[in-house]
Amino acid sequence: MFKGAFTALVTPFKEGLFDSEAMAKHIDFQIDRGIDGLVPCGTTGEASTLSHDEHVRIVRFTVEHVNGRVPVIAGSGSNSTSEALGLTERIKEAGVDACLMITPYYNKPTQEGLFRHFQTVAEKVDIPIILYNVPGRTGVNMLPETVARLARIPNVIGLKDATGDLKQASYTRMMVPDDFVILSGEDALVYPLMAVGCQGVISVVSNVVPREMAALCRHFLEGDYEGARDFHQRLLPLCDALFVQTNPIPVKGALAMMGRIRNELRLPLVPLSEDASSRVKKALEDFGILGN
Repeated sequence: MFKGAFTALVTPFKEGLFDSEAMAKHIDFQIDRGIDGLVPCGTTGEASTLSHDEHVRIVRFTVEHVNGRVPVIAGSGSNSTSEALGLTERIKEAGVDACLMITPYYNKPTQEGLFRHFQTVAEKVDIPIILYNVPGRTGVNMLPETVARLARIPNVIGLKDATGDLKQASYTRMMVPDDFVILSGEDALVYPLMAVGCQGVISVVSNVVPREMAALCRHFLEGDYEGARDFHQRLLPLCDALFVQTNPIPVKGALAMMGRIRNELRLPLVPLSEDASSRVKKALEDFGILGN
């Protein structure tokens, strides 16, 4: 169920509020173009600026609109264990297939603290949990040994690896069971991470090009490594452009250029600078998305 390309959905806004009409169209755009799953209310969905009620509403809306067409994994993490527990309980009630839990940020727990944080939630909420390790955002790196300990908990079923470290990902793959899912959290590294044993990606770029990112993963999983490499090389310049500034600033700008959503973010995020906007526009044109 949790293999292939999963889109880390943006949260469309209209005059500061959740734009459900734009979200419905965006979900259909993703599914119609072959995406394997959807992930609302993560980093790309600006979860850090959503109230818990907004967060749950968006997740519930996504689950209801998807209506079983693809799996839905929803963000439910926090740097407070009690807060993460409460949000995960509400996310489960919304009907998601799994939750994505970020490592606690800012307070920089030890490896033992990380283990106990996830253990506490996993033991109290019976839902599949995918760990999310992104040191560049959180200031803490969850080591392979800690992931391996957590993998022994029955409902801790996977990891989104956004470390950008192929060596660490390789050790993690070696230490966890074969059925433990590892998904790339770096769009530019999907192909190399799959080469060391990851099974797909939770992708920012697939907001814009779901068909191509899904094809990369599908070719690799079917053993067509040359075909997967071709998609990797074609997508690489677009991956670079869509991270020219802090995510999700560039991908929201790109979707606005495509006429899919309004170019609205919540402070402290602001729209693309003029130079960055030109770079994103050129990448879309070079890919064949604009100007045809």
